[in-house]
Amino acid sequence: MSKLASFLHWSDQSYWIDEQKMWQKLKSNLFLQVIIALVLGILIGVSFHDFSLNLKPLGDGFISLIKMLIAPIVFCVVVLGIYGANDIKKMGKVGAKTILYFEIVTTIALILGIAIAYIFKPGAGMNIDLSKLDGKDLTVYTERAHEMSSGSDFILHIIPKTLFGAFANGDILQVLLIAILFGVGMLLVPRHLAEIVRQALEAFSEIFFKMMGLIIRLAPLGVLGSVAYTTAKFGIDSLVQLGYLVLLFYATCIAFVVIILGGILKFTGLNIFKFLNYFKAELSIVLGTASSDSVLPQIMKKLKQLGIKDSTVGLVIPTGYSFNLDGFSIYLTLGVIFIAQACNIDLSMHDLIMILLVSLVTSKGAHGIPGSALVILAATLSVIPSLPAIGLVLLLSVDWFIGIVRACTNLIGNCVATVVIAHWEKDIDHAQAKAMLEQKH
Repeated sequence: MSKLASFLHWSDQSYWIDEQKMWQKLKSNLFLQVIIALVLGILIGVSFHDFSLNLKPLGDGFISLIKMLIAPIVFCVVVLGIYGANDIKKMGKVGAKTILYFEIVTTIALILGIAIAYIFKPGAGMNIDLSKLDGKDLTVYTERAHEMSSGSDFILHIIPKTLFGAFANGDILQVLLIAILFGVGMLLVPRHLAEIVRQALEAFSEIFFKMMGLIIRLAPLGVLGSVAYTTAKFGIDSLVQLGYLVLLFYATCIAFVVIILGGILKFTGLNIFKFLNYFKAELSIVLGTASSDSVLPQIMKKLKQLGIKDSTVGLVIPTGYSFNLDGFSIYLTLGVIFIAQACNIDLSMHDLIMILLVSLVTSKGAHGIPGSALVILAATLSVIPSLPAIGLVLLLSVDWFIGIVRACTNLIGNCVATVVIAHWEKDIDHAQAKAMLEQKH
């Protein structure tokens, strides 16, 4: 009897210790928290419709908190990155290579979207009657699209009306312009003055990053609210009609990451699957929020831990957030042709070339927040008279679901770009990078 009592006592103690360890692991592991929140969000959205609709502020609030800090963080890291290079010629060389790389990979993504649309024809057979589509929800998108309907408008939009207006509006392209000019200006003034500014910016940057770290702890709540609302709002059955498009886009992005980006990364000597595992915690947050903004500080920190110089990370990543949106580029051409197919509109080769060329410009104005894709799609559709902007109604119900993988692909593309540029410039410690990727994360 004493042996049985001793065994039961040991079992209870062992179970309590295991349970305590598991709870401690859950408290410290943001990845697990986000996954649990994602599953709970789906279950709540399916089971409690009205309650789930009221959870929308959780997701919106989390994204708003993130967006609040993005402009100042981008400004600080770009300026410090340029100043850290300590050489205008060096900065110009890296910047030129970065933009060239972005344009090549973006063009590949755009062409891939066109090819997939014509091979698999996701919109064929839908036979949508345009007169029955409700366009009232598209007013905001089509109105904002007019700002980006031409190349000159796009270029003028990059120039802010006031120095602080760009920060107030949270326009990343405008903030980038100011940051680049500011960083170059710091290199041109006497060093003792520039050092004072550098120290101040480093202090502000550290504070902003600490603030972001506090906000990121709220990610599970943001994911829970966002997923529950979306599931309740659109329902699982309502997505069947557009399910093929969503699955096709997912498969295309996976193939793009594994084959295209994997091949590019292999050129630097790194493995794409180990690379993805290294960033799994950040990718899980993006999967839940459909926004890559939320993980900007962590991504930059992890890239630096791979042995990449601060100046390269500080220049490539923030620039890539506006100029290298691989997932969005695939969706842009795929979505435009899907609308044409759904509405039984034949596109000429001239139309396809125009879509490709215009997309190269308009894709630079999309920044990883759900909803911007519809604005850019509207801007792109406006250059082809035969394509009705009202066709965007077809994509409204699945934009969030598409946005999940779209944002993840954008993020992975920018991380790979940073490694490639660092490899070209010999700004990466390959031994350290391989060692970090071999570790369990």
